[in-house]
Amino acid sequence: MKWICFLIISFCFFSAQAQRNDIPVRFFIDESVRDYDSSTPALLTTEIAGPPQTDRQKVTSIFRWITDNISYNVKVRGVNRDTYTYEQPDDDTGMIIKPLNLRVAETVLRRKKAVCDGYARLFKTMCDHAGIPCEVVTGYARTGWRQTKFSSNHTWNAVYFDSAWHLLDVTWASGYINYRGDEFTQRYDDRYFLTPPAQFVQDHYPEDVRWTLLKEAPVLNEFNRSPLRYIGYIKTGIHSYSPANGIIEASIGDSIRFEANTSVSQGLLEIVTGTQPVDTIWNDDEPVPIIGKKKAVTYRITENSGDWLYVICNGYCILRYKLNIRRPENKMALSQHD
Repeated sequence: MKWICFLIISFCFFSAQAQRNDIPVRFFIDESVRDYDSSTPALLTTEIAGPPQTDRQKVTSIFRWITDNISYNVKVRGVNRDTYTYEQPDDDTGMIIKPLNLRVAETVLRRKKAVCDGYARLFKTMCDHAGIPCEVVTGYARTGWRQTKFSSNHTWNAVYFDSAWHLLDVTWASGYINYRGDEFTQRYDDRYFLTPPAQFVQDHYPEDVRWTLLKEAPVLNEFNRSPLRYIGYIKTGIHSYSPANGIIEASIGDSIRFEANTSVSQGLLEIVTGTQPVDTIWNDDEPVPIIGKKKAVTYRITENSGDWLYVICNGYCILRYKLNIRRPENKMALSQHD
């Protein structure tokens, strides 16, 4: 009886200590010999991120399990993620197809390998099962590899707990690839776990600037070379475009002509503009229906034009420019200063 009381008191004490120090509670089981049930994301989440953990502890447990157990699939590195498919059981044709995130998560758990898209979707799926809001974020990431174009090339996550959104990259936290790109070394890197937004944006630039979690999204040096290319750039088969520079200097009343050569012979080309966040965008004109592989549209700068300009082709966002508008009041202020 004394031993039972001792064990109960000890459990309560160490559980309280763990929660105070944000250490995931592991129920006194040796992690080196514990074989978690990873057959489904739901069962795995229940085992590693169940009560009495706090939301922060659950996020930590999920993040660390993935970084410690999933390896980067170097065999598909550099392959367009739209062509990297995940299996769906080929049973009855009338079966209900599972949501993409769940399908990807189950495939990753079965293979124990993934690229960034798989890492991010597995993390989100497990957070969903744990009741923690989470988003998959796509965008541009600076890497040690030579970048030939300023385009979306990476996927990471934003997760919500303690009344705030936080940024993390479970792929980069898992390890690194050698200089030849053919070998992955698993080594945890905590720099990419709950990274401060101002630091995270230095090498992670989202398609949707809201996910910088900053009041004003910075303009990367890459914009001096070209606009940010979205995944839609690939889907619509764009071969070339203009203007080539990603930063446009203009005054109210100026007209800017955008051109795109695409493999799609019919479709729409339109321009939308807005301030941050990206969902507050508007279009003054109707989309222009265009027949032919060369598409062009002219946009006129107005008082309503925002800081960012988006080129849309057939419903897909293909390019984003930074718009620096020389407004009359700015000219007046400069003349008074001089």
